[in-house]
Amino acid sequence: MVDVAVIGCGVIGAAVAMELAKRQVSVVVLEKNNDVAMGTTKANSAILHAGYDPEPGTLMARLNVRGVELAKQICEDLDVHRKQIGSLVLAFTDEEVPHVEKLYENAKANGVPGAKIISGEEVAQMEPNLSPVKCALYAPSAAIVNPWEFAIAMAENAVENGAEVRLNSPVTAIEKTENGWLLKTPSGDVEAKYVVNAAGVSAGEVHEMVAEKEFTTIPCRGEYYLLDKTEGTRVNHVIFQCPTKVGKGVLVSPTVHGNLIVGPNAEDVDSVANTAAGLAFVAEMAKKSVPSINFRENIRNFAGVRANTDQSDFIIEMAAEGFLDLAGMKSPGLSAAAAVGEEAVKLLEEAGLSAPKKENPVTKRHKVRFKELSAEGKAELVKKNPAYGRVICRCETITEGEIIDACHEIIPPCSIDGVKRRAGSGMGRCQGGFCGPRVLEILARELNKDPEEIMQDGVGTVILTGRTKEGGER
Repeated sequence: MVDVAVIGCGVIGAAVAMELAKRQVSVVVLEKNNDVAMGTTKANSAILHAGYDPEPGTLMARLNVRGVELAKQICEDLDVHRKQIGSLVLAFTDEEVPHVEKLYENAKANGVPGAKIISGEEVAQMEPNLSPVKCALYAPSAAIVNPWEFAIAMAENAVENGAEVRLNSPVTAIEKTENGWLLKTPSGDVEAKYVVNAAGVSAGEVHEMVAEKEFTTIPCRGEYYLLDKTEGTRVNHVIFQCPTKVGKGVLVSPTVHGNLIVGPNAEDVDSVANTAAGLAFVAEMAKKSVPSINFRENIRNFAGVRANTDQSDFIIEMAAEGFLDLAGMKSPGLSAAAAVGEEAVKLLEEAGLSAPKKENPVTKRHKVRFKELSAEGKAELVKKNPAYGRVICRCETITEGEIIDACHEIIPPCSIDGVKRRAGSGMGRCQGGFCGPRVLEILARELNKDPEEIMQDGVGTVILTGRTKEGGER
């Protein structure tokens, strides 16, 4: 019997686990995939929104603004890439100006710090590559982040403080017991006094294991371009168009790695496959904001699925005694994640969970990033460990030492993309075409596995199936 079981280890589940693990409670996190941060957290816009878009008085509004504030400290403490670059919402026509004014009123009501409307002339000075605009809403508190690194760091912190993360553990059934809940998984059953449903797109299915259907999940695909670092300075802020009923529209933004991200569209399908029509739409809409984008510098396309529901707000409520739903975590779910973690602990305590704070929980994490060191720091590190002197990923200057570190993190990867999410290898121009085989070799060696067991990413993404030649053959 554990105190709390958390279903799902995306950014929401990780934030909840981190907050709970700082308390005197036992926590088990059940993740259906072979790694954490494998759903919506893995493929999104990587934006910490300022908080002017949600309607005042909603959970989204309150938790967005609070979450961005908390994320700043969490990223500093856990050594996660984050840059506060601010955002601009553009009004191209006189007809769009009232919409920008409405967002400004939202910003004031929601407590967004520093938000203001600026003239088209001011916008042109800040962003000379933009199309002419009438005005824009400027929100300096908006930031960009590495979303999966954010989630992994919080999950690791939870484990450092005593939580258990079980991978490859989809919850297949839930039964009410005298003292709580029995959760059935292929890796073994878990009995918990309280359960938190943070299952993302699957949250509705999990909810219906314990209660009558109360909401409908409407998975929504968004497609993206990731452009090379040669396009990374095309804009300096997160650039939005006026949002529509289906989302915040196609954005153009730098990434924390120095690339340029463009997207997404919005289509109600549960698929992460890119489409020619979707990408064409994204490119066309992005050029409305930034006509000079060179899409020939594209290095990757990807798609993510938002956990939209038929409810306009986040769904954060008890579905049954001791069973907390955290559903409908659509945008600004990433921005609000840390605050949702706080909220979940508060609601569990109100439901009867005794969760006094630990005296000295682990709150810090440090990552070795070779390319960010000074020349002296690099030399000193290589002297201590020559593995840091062997560059494996040439595009991103990621060394063997960093890949070895990733292999032995407290939640170790089991795939090449798992290493990428921890160390950054394969993130560059060639997208792992050069370093992928070497990363596979290092990962197999460090985990003492057969190379054929190493996946590209999720279960079933097989890379090697056997030898094409045996020794001695020509």
